[in-house]
Amino acid sequence: MHQFSEGTVDAVVIGAGHAGCEAALALARTGQRTVLLTLNLDSIGFLPCNPSVGGTAKGHLVREIDALGGEMGLIADLTALQYRMLNAGKGAAVQSLRAQTDKNAYHREMKRVLEHTENLRIVQAEAADILTENGHVTGVVTHYGGVFSCRAVVVATGVYLNARTITGEVVKESGPNGFARATMLTEALLRLGYSVRRFKTGTPARLDGRTVDFEKLTVQPGEETCTFSFMNDRVPPAEQQEVCYLTYTNQRTHEIILNNLDRAPLYNGLISSTGPRYCPSIETKVVRFRDKERHQLFLEPEGADTTEVYVQGMSTSLPHDLQKEMYRTVEGLEHAEIVRYAYAIEYDCIDTLDVLPTLEFKKVEGLYTAGQVNGTSGYEEAAAQGLVAGLNASLKLRGEPPLILRRDQAYIGVLIDDLVTKGTDEPYRMMTSRAEFRLLLRQDNADVRLTEIGRKCGLVKDDRWERYLKRKQLRGEVLAALNERADNKQAAALLEARGEQLTRGVTYADLLRRGIPMADLKRTFGLFEDVPNDILLSAETEVRYEGYLKTSEREREKAKKMEEKPLPADIDYSHIDGLRLEAREKLDRIRPLNLGQAERISGVNPADIAVLMVYLSLREKQ
Repeated sequence: MHQFSEGTVDAVVIGAGHAGCEAALALARTGQRTVLLTLNLDSIGFLPCNPSVGGTAKGHLVREIDALGGEMGLIADLTALQYRMLNAGKGAAVQSLRAQTDKNAYHREMKRVLEHTENLRIVQAEAADILTENGHVTGVVTHYGGVFSCRAVVVATGVYLNARTITGEVVKESGPNGFARATMLTEALLRLGYSVRRFKTGTPARLDGRTVDFEKLTVQPGEETCTFSFMNDRVPPAEQQEVCYLTYTNQRTHEIILNNLDRAPLYNGLISSTGPRYCPSIETKVVRFRDKERHQLFLEPEGADTTEVYVQGMSTSLPHDLQKEMYRTVEGLEHAEIVRYAYAIEYDCIDTLDVLPTLEFKKVEGLYTAGQVNGTSGYEEAAAQGLVAGLNASLKLRGEPPLILRRDQAYIGVLIDDLVTKGTDEPYRMMTSRAEFRLLLRQDNADVRLTEIGRKCGLVKDDRWERYLKRKQLRGEVLAALNERADNKQAAALLEARGEQLTRGVTYADLLRRGIPMADLKRTFGLFEDVPNDILLSAETEVRYEGYLKTSEREREKAKKMEEKPLPADIDYSHIDGLRLEAREKLDRIRPLNLGQAERISGVNPADIAVLMVYLSLREKQ
């Protein structure tokens, strides 16, 4: 192939999904001349599966991305059709925001933002090779022979690498939604030293909304809750939001599936790659839970300008004839017409044990990976990694220390630490249960935790910084006001309504601790009329959970001490007496940066950590 120069830039980002978009913006907005390569400009910021952003733990990620100066939360708010707060009846630590977004509008708005970003050039081309010299990245070659010389590369190829879609007996060499796949980069990754494996995911059918009998379905209305972005104040009233609908599978649905497993690619051997355990196909759910009479299905609008309806909960790779028969067994879908049939998709991804906590490849300086190529699932996980990879590439180019978020600082820290320390044998999904400090990592305080970090990295600009300072001041004023004494007569009336007595003077904070909602304080005492609800929620949570938060802070300090004990890069684990063989192999494979990370490696036990501590002590004395 004849090669020619496409010029010299600071960085190249390969792929324009959610990881690639955040990476490119992080680089360009911090002053790096950046090229964003995409197979198709029409797939920029595309939502190939669920037309939604956020969800359990994922909503936390979006707010953290926003707090650091990323884009996803802003565009999700701009294109939202409906908002809901998941787990609203549970504790604040696990409440998560989710929004139905307009799929086409999200793509258009992300493309517009990228096109108007200084220092950023978008090019439609497939990356064919990554050039290196003496262990450093030097450029990217396109399949047309164009060479972009650069000092940093972020690989964010999503599910496109050697992708193939499977529907029944039909296998197509294709990316999601009929987009072309990428065929040339996997060989380059293997040659550079990455370990490559195959994962799969899938998507349900889209129905023509005109053929759905919505009268038979349960309405799921929107809610007037908080926004994703700290730059926005409020969401539209619930009555102005789009509605979703709830229905269920039934025994007839299940019988069709169970009677045709010989035609199901997941069970006849046609699909052998690893799929997501936490987002299984309907076939998997029916087989795994044979005693369950029904499974929930949510019907969600794909956009404001289309009749397409997404059937959440019914992902499948069954043949088209069975899909049609299966969907029509569901109440409300008896006459539904399918406009896009469901499919499964297999793709190449890497083993993230080859990656540093900065998301930089251990074997090549300046080469980063982010998103589903790292073995994760979900738009939000991808965007979070893209932002971190892009920021770290920029920081490296600027000669500044990298950004490594700890597990006690952010869900993003949990996500990346899990990937690079434990690895994943299936598409990784973020969940609140993965975060041991989740009471400290609530979505309401993401700006308090991360905006100052984003500012230090150069991504948080003046408008966001000024807004953050105002919010921080207002939050402090609310907390101070809550410690003031409440009027005894009004306080007594509130408590008596709950069957309690007032025995002494109380502060507003005391009333919160005794179960009086913030809304009742506002109404009864005329407090905080102009304070945004999410700031009030944050302050209320701080007061109610004060004791638990103090306990979490103590645990955080213990964990930080382990993180602050670095492990020298030149350690030869094979020659440390007392380490078990498995521990030696795992430590040598992962090369942890500190004792805290070493402690979390599967196969390394407390006795091995004790040996390492002794070794470090002796090494320091020597």
